Amino acid sequence: MSDRSPVALAFDLGSSSVRAVVLDAALRPLATARRSTAIWQQADGTATMDVDAYVAAVVSCIDELHESGALHGVGTVACSCQWHSLIPLDADYRPLGPGLSWMDTRATPPPGIRPADPAGFHQRTGAWWHGLYWPVRIAWLRAQGVAARRWAGLPEYLALRLLGEAATSISAASGSGIMDTTTCRWDPEALDLVGVDEAQLPPIAPDDWRGRLLPEYARRWPELAAAAWALPVGDGAASAVGACSVPDETLSVTVGTSAAVRMICPGAPGIADRVWRYRVDRARSVIGVAYSAGGVLYQWVTHLVGDDPTDAELSSLAPGEHGLIVLPFHAGHRPPLPGTATGTLHGLRLSTTPLHIVAATLEGTCHELADGAALLCRPGTVTPVLGGGAVGASLWFARRLAAAFGGRALRSAYPEVGALGAAMLATGLTPADRPEPVEAAEAEVAAMAEAGRRHRRLRDLLTILPLDR
Repeated sequence: MSDRSPVALAFDLGSSSVRAVVLDAALRPLATARRSTAIWQQADGTATMDVDAYVAAVVSCIDELHESGALHGVGTVACSCQWHSLIPLDADYRPLGPGLSWMDTRATPPPGIRPADPAGFHQRTGAWWHGLYWPVRIAWLRAQGVAARRWAGLPEYLALRLLGEAATSISAASGSGIMDTTTCRWDPEALDLVGVDEAQLPPIAPDDWRGRLLPEYARRWPELAAAAWALPVGDGAASAVGACSVPDETLSVTVGTSAAVRMICPGAPGIADRVWRYRVDRARSVIGVAYSAGGVLYQWVTHLVGDDPTDAELSSLAPGEHGLIVLPFHAGHRPPLPGTATGTLHGLRLSTTPLHIVAATLEGTCHELADGAALLCRPGTVTPVLGGGAVGASLWFARRLAAAFGGRALRSAYPEVGALGAAMLATGLTPADRPEPVEAAEAEVAAMAEAGRRHRRLRDLLTILPLDR
């Protein structure tokens, strides 16, 4: 019999929940805990979070696992955490109000201030001079009268509250837009543009940094008192590692609340205009294209139409048979495009049904992801590995994605690919379970290709997201 003893505890701090998973040496789940979290959103683009509530959700998950006896033997704790959040802090590291989620679209570049060479800034930082990232957000918050002495994101704040240090991993820091992702240091020009010095930012820790719980938590969870805690890594990097646990496959397609296509690469490769580059660690980068709406679209559309169709019902429709085109920018868009982009539902008829609208919405996501992947690698050269909660919940959706990618994909056996990837990075272990193949019939591939052409024509016509040709 294989040893099913606990080895690692891994977290995934997402936009809608905190998930905790206890894993054995084969990185198979033994126990899980989950707590809902909330992003406070308003029509003006506000999307803020109570960062102490996030910490409380993590603590509550550990309490549950502790009380069930699931933590005995855990030697390593790892965490995948959402990128791009920003928290203004006072000199004693106390929040000066709510933290900004990655969903917050209010920040705008300050007038007359920009990098001397925007293209060079993009190649250096992997990011853009855009309101998603720390430099523009810090300048915007200061203009609102926020007099912070220090700045951190949710990953650093969690480390501060549980471990007593506000250090940051290379991976977490790389999503800030204020780090040079070629040298793995805070970028001097970005610091100068917003008038911030390195002492106001978390120190960037080495990859092998490990911490211990503060005494109050070590007493609360004695099983974790001696455990080594790795610093949180960016969710995109963790998800890419977790999904791409297959030899020779490096393209991950993850659909959780949001969605992204990513590739893991050695070093810091040059990137196209619409591609970002963050870090997995000092040896590897992850390049990709991200979308603000993924699985959240399924929740939105099923609530809107009052119908939650089964996979069998969705499979009764051929790709594009509904005659609809959905541009899935309901939650805006990620840089370098404007975050104020909106979604479009085109082609409504009196014969349109709720099933048609649900299928078209999710197929629109598939078309966008396939187009994003084409910016990273030549279509058909790499098999995509599909992961995330939305993919795990629906084989139909996985098949539609496979059809959009040419007919073949792999589907991760782990619903929590972010937590899995964080555990892989922290422990060096390899999961025993491999992704399963997902194949679409030739007719599905052809139908998705034709629907994709209609999708792109409308997108180009509305100039929401013009194709690079």
